[in-house]
Amino acid sequence: MNLHVLPHLTVETGPNPVASVIWLHGLGADGHDFEPVVPQLGLPADLPVRFIFPHAPSMPVTLNGGYIMPAWYDIKETDLGIEHDRKGITESARDIQMLIEQETLRGMKPERIILAGFSQGAAMALHVGVRQGEKLAGIMALSGYLLLPTETDTFDAKAKETPIFMAHGIHDPVVNFALGDSSHRKLTAAGCTVEWHTYPMEHQVCMEEIKQIGKWIAKTLNG
Repeated sequence: MNLHVLPHLTVETGPNPVASVIWLHGLGADGHDFEPVVPQLGLPADLPVRFIFPHAPSMPVTLNGGYIMPAWYDIKETDLGIEHDRKGITESARDIQMLIEQETLRGMKPERIILAGFSQGAAMALHVGVRQGEKLAGIMALSGYLLLPTETDTFDAKAKETPIFMAHGIHDPVVNFALGDSSHRKLTAAGCTVEWHTYPMEHQVCMEEIKQIGKWIAKTLNG
């Protein structure tokens, strides 16, 4: 089967990986953004992991004056909870699904795949992850939020068994902390299991968070 997948970087922490992490970047960034984080995670030497860092397609972003930049979907409002670009979300969801399919074709079972992301990438990781037809190893959403939040009835029953790691900066001026908090509450109310972490930071990641992510990945994949 020949899949058309997004261009992406691949980083393997050891030979013969036993799990895959597909990590989606934020608005205006690219797959290189979180590549330096891999060695900082402190993953066990006996847990070789394949990290996939895709590059989002470039598109005009309304909020930024129509400037063309890497994005998973268009953003029209400064309040990210108001209006969501359903067409862009659907198209990116299809692209991300192809990355998951690529890993399964390489022999990685769904329960050995983590879907992760930051900001827009976190929103997409949540959106795609809870609509899988099966349970993944985990979903990781950093400084993100729930897209189409009134449509939790479209979550897949098996996918809701996937453990979710969410983290947010309490001083985030880009994705308001309240939006992240309400998203984690909606996911929990919908029947998902969410591990919620907060940090005294803005729209970023911090070393304490990176260490916690590493522990969660190791626990999730070794559990």
